[in-house]
Amino acid sequence: MATEQNEQIQDLEKDQAEQTQVDTEQAALTVESLQEQIAQLEGDLKLEKARTANAVYEAQKSVERIQRESEKHKDTVLEKFAKELLDSVDNLERAISAVGEDKTAFSEGVELTLKSLLTTLEKFGVVAVDTANGFNADLHQAVGIAPEAKANEIGTVLQKGYSLNGRLLRPAMVLVGA
Repeated sequence: MATEQNEQIQDLEKDQAEQTQVDTEQAALTVESLQEQIAQLEGDLKLEKARTANAVYEAQKSVERIQRESEKHKDTVLEKFAKELLDSVDNLERAISAVGEDKTAFSEGVELTLKSLLTTLEKFGVVAVDTANGFNADLHQAVGIAPEAKANEIGTVLQKGYSLNGRLLRPAMVLVGA
């Protein structure tokens, strides 16, 4: 009986040792598998971070492109509007020159209207092209020869030219000396 008990105790100790070895192997396998999963998840996280950064970059570029297109459209609309207003400026200047030296309340009203319109245009970047410093093919359009003017100088301004924020809106039509 004592031997049977000893055998049973030995069997129990043996079973416990085997179970401990199996548990240790499972723990080792579990740690290794967990480390693999961690490595896989870290790789997935890096990939998703890169995708997110790329998406943010693309969104910023889209916003910048839309802003550029919006500014370009705004400039185009302002340019068209300003060109249409230049006809009114020309007509008011013709009316003032037709009156001549006779100053009346009507002619003074026309002058004030012209001044107000030019001030408003200047607020939005529309300014008259300089014709005092000689002929410049980029700013002036020569439509004839002025015999009294020196070579390469502007003799007569037939129609004022205007620029919008540094860009030529309409060239000045001038007579140039030969």
